[in-house]
Amino acid sequence: MQDVWPGDPYPLGATWDGAGTNFALFSEVAERVELCLFDERGKEKRIDLPEVDAFVWHGYLPGVGPGQRYGYRVHGAYDAAQGHRCNPAKLLLDPYAKAMEGQVHWHEALFSYDFQQPNRRNTADSAPHTMKSVVINPFFDWGDDRPPRRPYHETVIYEAHVKGLTARHPAIPERQRGTYAGLAHPVTVDYLKSLGVTAIELMPVHQSVPEHHVVARGLTNYWGYNTIGFFAPHNTYSAAGQRGEQVLEFKSMVKTLHQAGIEVILDVVYNHTAEGDHLGPTLSFRGIDNAAYYRLSDDDLRYYMDYTGCGNSLNARHPHALQLIMDSLRYWILEMHVDGFRFDLAAALAREFHDVDRLATFFDLVHQDPVVSQVKLIAEPWDVGEGGYQVGNFPPAWSEWNGKYRDTVRDFWRGEPATLPEFAYRLTGSSDLYQEDGRSPVASINFVTSHDGFTLDDLVSYNNKHNEDNGEDNRDGTDDNRSWNCGVEGPTDDPAVTPLREKQKRNFLATLLLSQGVPMLLHGDELGRSQRGNNNAYCQDNEVSWVDWEQAQAGDREALLELVRTVSRLRQDHPVFRRRRFFQGRPVRGSKNGLHDIAWFTPGGEEMTDDDWQTSFAKSMAVFLNGDAITEPDPRGQRVADDSFLLLFNAHSSDIRFTLPGEGFGQSWEVVLDTADPLIEERAKIKAGSQVDVESRSLLVLRRVD
Repeated sequence: MQDVWPGDPYPLGATWDGAGTNFALFSEVAERVELCLFDERGKEKRIDLPEVDAFVWHGYLPGVGPGQRYGYRVHGAYDAAQGHRCNPAKLLLDPYAKAMEGQVHWHEALFSYDFQQPNRRNTADSAPHTMKSVVINPFFDWGDDRPPRRPYHETVIYEAHVKGLTARHPAIPERQRGTYAGLAHPVTVDYLKSLGVTAIELMPVHQSVPEHHVVARGLTNYWGYNTIGFFAPHNTYSAAGQRGEQVLEFKSMVKTLHQAGIEVILDVVYNHTAEGDHLGPTLSFRGIDNAAYYRLSDDDLRYYMDYTGCGNSLNARHPHALQLIMDSLRYWILEMHVDGFRFDLAAALAREFHDVDRLATFFDLVHQDPVVSQVKLIAEPWDVGEGGYQVGNFPPAWSEWNGKYRDTVRDFWRGEPATLPEFAYRLTGSSDLYQEDGRSPVASINFVTSHDGFTLDDLVSYNNKHNEDNGEDNRDGTDDNRSWNCGVEGPTDDPAVTPLREKQKRNFLATLLLSQGVPMLLHGDELGRSQRGNNNAYCQDNEVSWVDWEQAQAGDREALLELVRTVSRLRQDHPVFRRRRFFQGRPVRGSKNGLHDIAWFTPGGEEMTDDDWQTSFAKSMAVFLNGDAITEPDPRGQRVADDSFLLLFNAHSSDIRFTLPGEGFGQSWEVVLDTADPLIEERAKIKAGSQVDVESRSLLVLRRVD
């Protein structure tokens, strides 16, 4: 007979103290809670939790320690019309579990209703078909680990998938490929450093479950945006094991990346869970306290509000659901040492009622929290609900994925008319979106591509999506790609098309890294990674999504990689490309000839007028960035001005002859980057007022030398 002591209601979850484990579970609707322990043979032992305080059921079990598998069975009302879905036949995962073992094996027993008679409760035992929660050892030798805490304006983000980045890397031991250990392997770390990456943004690592309908098609939810465990590292990304080893492996990965000066940002999905809509499985939250954890329809409590397109929405206005989110965030910061979060469909968390409210309780809690408020907070500023597109509307201290940057830069380089004014805003940090509420350029996370949509190679190779492999008749994924195939759809050896595609990729990457704000690269873009035109590869856990490192050794791929490294160094060496404040368009104190901090020129060398900005067919311009506006300390602590630069943009289909500004802006210039011919290293100096030919669809960067 297992001894059970009263234990404590806090902290929630399973907490091992070296002698035993305290179990605590919140449920306001429970009438009885059974803790279920599983031995090595899978035999189950059920133990009633003896105490309940403030709706938290708890008990302490001496002798129970790390590696113990467990779950809960919650007895209470099963009345869907009232929003209650308790069913003790279903083994439930602990919402606060720090690790989970196994996978969900789809079976009717996982559902609380009878498939043939949906109004009848399903009493089949789900335990043989679901995952188990695991008690972990929380202790880890962090040594002298310190978060890099790099300021935003010095940050370069690399969005990556834990598995996809290293699954095919020949220099990583096979067992470690596609795992936390593979990401921490020296060859991976050295590669990230060579790119100038300062932060890796990992696609979801919270324990997730692939949807039943996706598995039925022979696929899986590779991206992982279907969370079931907000405290547990996804177990299949672990090379060491699933009985708590995944926690230690994740911590080791973070420690290694920190030693290399690389921050770890997690893409987190607090807007919905893997339990889906009213026809979804009962895996955890639904069977514990359905009405507390989920937003239910005001008209009919049997159904769920769905602002995510995934069947349900987490109830961010309920105190215990909010506590779950905040406890999870603090856990990943304090115990797992991560450095920030990107919030998937963050607008859903701002819905107090139906409208998006940037003063919602969730944001108040974040701003007041002494731990969470101090890390990088990045919003995906939209959801699928009405009024959900909120780019530019998140509170101060938040940065945002700037979807308008992505769209505008794509439009500019594919030659769309009337893009110059908005392109200028995006290039200079999007002051039209962020300045009025006191934010700075770093509120803008700039990106041209992300996991969601075309890769960079596909952006210049396809006009249309090609998602047939997803099994949805090419209906999934957006049709608004703003892409251009350069004349041929898909792969080609056409000598008129291939060089143009390579140049366009260089244009996108150079623009991204030289824009004000925080640049984010998509993993593999610098290597020419293609998904064969699939712009929604969420279900492709295969070569479609994985980085092909061997193919990356091809000559044109190496050239693209070297360009990224070159421009990244240029950004790192010159703070004029990563300002902490917006341009003011005013003279800079101490600047030569009283020059403004920024100036815009027509190809003819004249400063642009309002009419020039409104010329719809104009697709070229020059921008002067005044380095005198930026001072940085040299090694001796003395403050020195940065260099000044002139960027010549030509998105026309024809070459254009630019006239450089007069001597007041600089007597002579040298070329530091030419996306039309990036291999040329030495060029003659160019005098003020001279004419320079800029090839069609290319970018020329000049540095003032005197």
